[in-house]
Amino acid sequence: MSQIGTETTPVRVAIIGSGPSGFYAADALLKQTDYVIEMDMFDRLPTPYGLVRGGVAPDHPKIKSVTKVYDKIAAHPHFRLFGHVEFGKDITHDEIKAHYHAVIYAVGAQTDRRLGIPGEDLIGSYAATEFVAWYNAHPDYRDLQFDLSQERVAVIGNGNVAMDVARILASSYEELRKTDIADYALEALRTSKVKEVYMLGRRGPAQASFTNPELKELGTLSLADVIVKADEVTLDPLSSAALAATPDPLAEKNLKTLNEYLQRPIAGKPRQIHLRFLVSPVVIMGTERVEGIRLVKNALQQADDGTLRPRATGEFEELPVGIVFRSIGYTGVALPGVPFDAKAGVIPNQLGRVIDPATKQTILGEYTVGWIKRGPSGVIGTNKPDAVESVTQLLADIPNFAELDPTQAVRESVDTLLLVKQPNFTTYSDWSALDQLEIQNGAAQDRPRLKYSRVDQMLDAAEAARRARAASTPV
Repeated sequence: MSQIGTETTPVRVAIIGSGPSGFYAADALLKQTDYVIEMDMFDRLPTPYGLVRGGVAPDHPKIKSVTKVYDKIAAHPHFRLFGHVEFGKDITHDEIKAHYHAVIYAVGAQTDRRLGIPGEDLIGSYAATEFVAWYNAHPDYRDLQFDLSQERVAVIGNGNVAMDVARILASSYEELRKTDIADYALEALRTSKVKEVYMLGRRGPAQASFTNPELKELGTLSLADVIVKADEVTLDPLSSAALAATPDPLAEKNLKTLNEYLQRPIAGKPRQIHLRFLVSPVVIMGTERVEGIRLVKNALQQADDGTLRPRATGEFEELPVGIVFRSIGYTGVALPGVPFDAKAGVIPNQLGRVIDPATKQTILGEYTVGWIKRGPSGVIGTNKPDAVESVTQLLADIPNFAELDPTQAVRESVDTLLLVKQPNFTTYSDWSALDQLEIQNGAAQDRPRLKYSRVDQMLDAAEAARRARAASTPV
């Protein structure tokens, strides 16, 4: 047999997931020059980009422009995308191992963390991830219903996702229609009765995890005043000492902005965003649906590791709200046949090499990147060095791939398999056609894009575009 990594026997790599971490892994593989590597990327949806498409707020188009980089990666002749192919169903772990020398799991953190308090499952209590996916036209969440006739909403969490939810709820129709928000969400938000949004953080303002541009953005909304409480944005002695000992530019910027909000006169706009700190939910109240939330006031204390943690004081308050969105972080979901650390919500790994939990040894040919590797932390760009780290381990392992001996490690065999198991798979050319159609459909309504939100519509449009290309190609 020829040496693995040559033109005659290229290294075959499968990438499960088409979000930023998957594309950065593909980029790192394509940029190396020691081996010939072919890669196939798989995604459950017909459309790529993961949270860049389904998670980034619609009013943040600059963040989404990173997809131009992914387009260049996808144009490489050694790269292919198979959309509408579900790992574990349309292609199994054993089939991947038979067709590829290596597999990179890049599936992200697909679900939300729970609060673990009474009332969490009442009608009107949701994961923020559901709302975000809904307004971003994710097919899995397209048919959810949110009762926006409620006037008061609580968003539990102090990160950028919580900030996105609060901002979208408080934005005007004119602000939203300039974006690629799902058309049905735009209409639902146009008739929204929401007047007050409470963003609830369990720690103090110096420990908030939202970034300063997002915090400042709240102050630019045409319909919403931003309200903070003086006693909650005034630094406690422990936070003051911590910042004096270890300056934190982000925290200092946030504190400056929060104090500007404190000094800003209330303009009497029809909506209000209340930024609350040092409060934790203990009960979501209601009989059949959410009627309110009970909060406990916190004080900060120093933990053994030196970090500042919230401690309940025994002082309570009740906040009447009709909707609760929990936004306390994402967590990973186990993949069929793949090791998983349920407590951490990640695939166990060492620098990206997947670890067998039984033997504690790394599994040759299996790697992971992104949030399913390290947990839900960082921004889109954080995935690039993370992917390079994992790909470095893969490249170092290539001399040992000969012992894996996949029986069908050629491009054509994957096509044959999928034509039997999932003949409706989509390609990057199909996605490019859908992309152009979404932009054209949006332009007809003076909007940047009108997203497809149903899989069958995506597949029908992709098939129509294929027929049109075939008809226009000279025989």
